[in-house]
Amino acid sequence: MSSVMEFAASKESNEEGKNEWLDHLLNVDPTLSNSFSLSADTFLKAATALKNQVRFFVTWGGGGGRGGGSGTGIDPTVYTGLLGTAFTCWRSYEVTGNRQDLLLAAEIVDSCVPVSRASTRHVTFLCGRGGVFSLGAVVAKYLGDHQRLGLFVNLFREVAQEKALPVGPEEGGFGMSYNLLHGRAGFLWAALFLNKHLGKETVPNDVLMPIVDAILAAGRTGASDLPACPLMYRWHGTRYWGATNGLAGILHVLLHFPLSEDDEVDVKGTLRYMMSNRFPHSGNYPSSEGNPRDKLVQWSHGATSMAITLAKASQVFPNDREFRDAAIEAGEVVWKNGLVKEVGLADGIAGNAYAFLSLYRLTGESIYEERAKTFGSYLYQNERKLVKVGHGGDHGHGYSLFQGLSGIACLWFDLLAPHNSKFPGYEL
Repeated sequence: MSSVMEFAASKESNEEGKNEWLDHLLNVDPTLSNSFSLSADTFLKAATALKNQVRFFVTWGGGGGRGGGSGTGIDPTVYTGLLGTAFTCWRSYEVTGNRQDLLLAAEIVDSCVPVSRASTRHVTFLCGRGGVFSLGAVVAKYLGDHQRLGLFVNLFREVAQEKALPVGPEEGGFGMSYNLLHGRAGFLWAALFLNKHLGKETVPNDVLMPIVDAILAAGRTGASDLPACPLMYRWHGTRYWGATNGLAGILHVLLHFPLSEDDEVDVKGTLRYMMSNRFPHSGNYPSSEGNPRDKLVQWSHGATSMAITLAKASQVFPNDREFRDAAIEAGEVVWKNGLVKEVGLADGIAGNAYAFLSLYRLTGESIYEERAKTFGSYLYQNERKLVKVGHGGDHGHGYSLFQGLSGIACLWFDLLAPHNSKFPGYEL
């Protein structure tokens, strides 16, 4: 078995992505046993070693931290940049209590601040100032640094006051997008993250609900030519369905807010529209409205994000059994097709494993915990065959949270306590 420190270096590949024991598990034996899963101690050691490897590269190896300075050339985002490493270190601290991880997370956040403040384009958690300021505030809280905490909360509140956020389509509010990655839903998620860790009214509802209303109004306008679908959005002209740029991500965020009766009807109706338009043979979800290609099973597009969003809908609307059933069915799609060629959170195996963790928390059924651990074990067993840091070069995304190794480390940390697991930047 290869060591985790060899994980990133090797470029050996097995494009089919399945070894004999998992082929048997997937295709022959639908039941599971603990023998297919690694021990908690192994997951902890693997996660810690991989986190240290990512941390070393980012801080000393040219990733833009201590070694790379804080110039405008760095990527300060959670999604593909430095802030994803800070998030991973914070997540490690939550699991291990290692204060050095927390201190490094704070240092990385500091290096991202000048870059994020110089670029006012995005305000989301994953790709904008919302992520820098909200994560910075949460890290400062755990450090007990009240001065930094106040600074980051005030910076976040300044973003919340930006006039474009609560402007609906009636007032011409189509300039800012609405999705999770770059738009208003992504800002709302950052506020939810901040409120969860600092207190519910850190960013008050009277600031957030007008943004929710603007998103709902835009969705109704965007669905005006789709009689069966109450809400729809466009990103660069395409009506995406997935988590990053489409319906699954927007609906998942809306489900965290108090909704009026009419708003609930439209959110439920949109979910039902998506459920009724699954691919009939596979049960997978299209990547965009009317797209006939049934190829993508991942968090960005396809059944993975829908399993998680539908699980949330089942919690919010417990009397609507159809959402629970559809979440479980989406999980089956991920189980049958989720060992994809990529390994990260956005498009890969690590992200797909979180669908099972979400279903485990929803149902309490151990099969989903075991499936998540099986995917996590598969990543560990096939380290040298699957991980290709060369994607984009050392200055690409190979160490990032959503496209690379950091996401795997977070998954392994979450497998230590599946009942407390949360998909980074998606679940709360």
